[in-house]
Amino acid sequence: MNHLLLAAVVAALAGPAAAEVRTRTADGFTLTFEAPVTAPAEAVLEAVSRPAAWWSDAHTYSGSASNISVDLRPGGCWCEALPGGGVKHAETVLVWPEQRMVMFDAPFGPLRGIGADAVLTMSWPEAEGGSRTLKWTFVVNGPGGGAMAGAIDAVMAEQFGRLADHLSTGG
Repeated sequence: MNHLLLAAVVAALAGPAAAEVRTRTADGFTLTFEAPVTAPAEAVLEAVSRPAAWWSDAHTYSGSASNISVDLRPGGCWCEALPGGGVKHAETVLVWPEQRMVMFDAPFGPLRGIGADAVLTMSWPEAEGGSRTLKWTFVVNGPGGGAMAGAIDAVMAEQFGRLADHLSTGG
C-alpha cells in the first residue's frame, strides 16, 4: 500500500498529468500516461538513456537504479547489473529521434514470469508554446495479465512521474 501512496504523491509532484488504464481484458491491458514537460526534445532521449536519474530504487532487483543502463539502439538492452550477473528488463526495438519516439519490448518484473508480450512506447511531440508532451503507452498481453493492470499501473505511473519531473525540473 505504501508503494501506491508514494506513486500517487510522485505523480502529483510531476505536474498536470493524465494516467489511465485505457483497456483491460482477462489477458491484457493498455496503460497511457501523458504530461507536459519543459525539456528540449534532445534532452528527453538523453534522459531516457540514463534511468539512474529518474527510475525508483524501489523498483529494481539490486536496490539501486544506478545499476540500470539503457542502450538506445535497436536490439539494445535495458539491463540491470547484479552481483556476478544481471537482468534484461527490456530490449530497444525502435529509436526514431526525428519522430521523437522510442519503443521497447518490455516485459518488466512479473510480466516476464507469465510470458507476457509487453511494448512500452515513449514519445514527446511538440506542444503549443514550444513545450512538449511526454507520452507513454504500455500494451501488455499474456495469460492472466489483466489482473495485474492495477499494480503495474501504479509502478509505471511512478516511473513516468519521476521522468516527467526530471524533464521539467532537471531532477
